[in-house]
Amino acid sequence: MEQSDLNTSDLIHVYMMPGMAANPFIFEYIKLPEDQFQIHWLEWIPPLDKEKLNEYAQRMCQKVTHDNPVLIGVSFGGMLVQEMAHHIKCRKVIAISSIKSYHELPVHLKFLRKTKTYNILPTQLVSNIEVLSKFAFGEMVKKRVELYKKYLSVKDKKYLDWAIREIVCWNQEKPDKQTVFIHGDQDLVFPHSCNADTLVVKGGTHIMIITKYKWFNKHLPELILEDSTQ
Repeated sequence: MEQSDLNTSDLIHVYMMPGMAANPFIFEYIKLPEDQFQIHWLEWIPPLDKEKLNEYAQRMCQKVTHDNPVLIGVSFGGMLVQEMAHHIKCRKVIAISSIKSYHELPVHLKFLRKTKTYNILPTQLVSNIEVLSKFAFGEMVKKRVELYKKYLSVKDKKYLDWAIREIVCWNQEKPDKQTVFIHGDQDLVFPHSCNADTLVVKGGTHIMIITKYKWFNKHLPELILEDSTQ
């Protein structure tokens, strides 16, 4: 989905990549000044057999049809845009609710990485969110299940198995100095990502791209236009 075209040669093209299993509607509340920016939503494509994230990123770059774009990714999508930036020149790369290296993986994912037990996770259960909703007790949980129903549409087992493997086995050793990292201080999915060189959003959770959209609408333009050269 894109904003309407107007003098596109003068606009900054912003490509947005959702998180694992999510559809691009997570960006539905993100609005940038249309006289400066044009937003393009990226979607997950089926992975190839035994495809590594870096190889997948090369294929995803084919969806980027403008020079010197801005890449914005959420969660696993934030990891992906960091990999995409290895293959195309970008004006800016922004990773939201994501990680800077595999060192920031939470303990349980590091355990999966060490033991290689990510291959036996019951990812087929995720394909039926209706089952999950039956166990949603409490208004907060119910609301979250409704969010899952709306925004999590990629439920193919092959994709989920691939995504979990590539998250757990991501080999980035050090933070990419060219990437802007934005993280919520209440993110329970990646709780170790608010350290150095991170723009921390107070009260932000892992789904703050939805719940804190006003913060992003206010600050993304200045972050994109900010000169990142040191």
